[in-house]
Amino acid sequence: MSCRATRGRRTLVALMAAAAAALGTPAVAQTPPPAQQTPPAQQSRPGPDYWQPDWMVRELWGPGRMPKGMMTRLLRHTTYMNYGVPTDYDGARSPLAPGPETTARGARIYATQCASCHGKDGLGDGDAENAVSPSPALLAFMIRRPISIDEYLLWSISDGGAQFQSAMPAFRDKLSRDEIWAVIAYMRAGFPQVGTDEKK
Repeated sequence: MSCRATRGRRTLVALMAAAAAALGTPAVAQTPPPAQQTPPAQQSRPGPDYWQPDWMVRELWGPGRMPKGMMTRLLRHTTYMNYGVPTDYDGARSPLAPGPETTARGARIYATQCASCHGKDGLGDGDAENAVSPSPALLAFMIRRPISIDEYLLWSISDGGAQFQSAMPAFRDKLSRDEIWAVIAYMRAGFPQVGTDEKK
């Protein structure tokens, strides 16, 4: 190596060391002395998980250990996030104008078709004799989540949960699309208690 190249290299190293000193960082990564190194037995253990305690990761998220209800909901959400909805529901938007009439219509349909499982307030606390496994979705919570857009809700209600091993029935042959949209409008309104004795 020429003298000029050696001088250039020394100058560069000196500049890097000065910059590192000014920033308060070491110029060259140094290995800790042997006394400070972690024993091999501890190196294999995973570090702390700041999102969940270790017991949750171990018990719930290991292969085959996720509860059925969580797995069922995860399958629907994951299917939607990765593949979208079936073509019949792709890009669907409610044609119904929100308002008292739409909400009241949705409340009547919800009371007769949905409340027995999902509960009158959408809290999944319907009649005991209608208990299913996994338990009905907590609609009052889910309707406020970002995933609850029109096409997702129309798909979930219309096709039910058979493809995800859920007992949620399909309503595409029981209710018209407008009736399903009315139920969705009622859920979006926050499950208000309105009269349900009028005709649909």
